[in-house]
Amino acid sequence: MDSSFLIKQAIEAQGQAYAPYSRFRVGAALLCADGSIYTGCNVENAAYSAANCAERTAVFKAVSEGRRRFLAIAIAGNLEGRENERELCAPCGVCRQVLSEFSDGDLRVILARSETKYEEYTLKELLPLQFSRNNLQ
Repeated sequence: MDSSFLIKQAIEAQGQAYAPYSRFRVGAALLCADGSIYTGCNVENAAYSAANCAERTAVFKAVSEGRRRFLAIAIAGNLEGRENERELCAPCGVCRQVLSEFSDGDLRVILARSETKYEEYTLKELLPLQFSRNNLQ
């Protein structure tokens, strides 16, 4: 799949973010092995630990619909009001761990400034010594 399409979906999802405290809005678009796409946004909470990241929102939506194999995720984020200054927004450690549950490290992680300006990594590059189900066998 063309990265720009997935990035466009992440940018659109970013518009749904609920970030009244940090004002840092994030959107994610997750491509499943069957070609379906699930989007997510960050959802903050006054009790900060109850917040959820965009990446995990997308993963949880996909898993709740029976998807378990992911090929790529695009992530777009920036401070509210700076949409023309979108930063590279890498997944936090918790999101990297959640993504690793459904990937052997080959998941493409696309960090987007725009549909044409982005950097791409594998999950293994972002989480080189992942703790996985293999550790529990």
